[in-house]
Amino acid sequence: QVQLVESGGAWVQPGGSLRLSCAASGTIFDGYNMGWYRQATGKQRELVATITGRTNTTVYANNVRGRVTISRDNAKKTLSLQMNSLKPEDTAVYYCNLIRNFTAYWGQGTQVTVSS
Repeated sequence: QVQLVESGGAWVQPGGSLRLSCAASGTIFDGYNMGWYRQATGKQRELVATITGRTNTTVYANNVRGRVTISRDNAKKTLSLQMNSLKPEDTAVYYCNLIRNFTAYWGQGTQVTVSS
């Protein structure tokens, strides 16, 4: 059974940085596309960034491009999201996602709060 566990969420002041991690288990990790999504209170879940399984090609949402970096460590089965220059509008629950055989798997999420 695929399990994804996010960590690293915290409260941070505007302009600060955070690094989120997602540990995967129960599945082969490399070769599958993965991503980070977020959902703010009262809003729909939205894409933050994705990374392909074989070529590590990345895609970023316009509102985070240049401030966020997605990466993966296939040996450790870990997906990461480095976030810099955080803004209050980045406040949300961040979810890790893995696509395997046309099925999307999700973690439970980790809360990121950006405020002064």
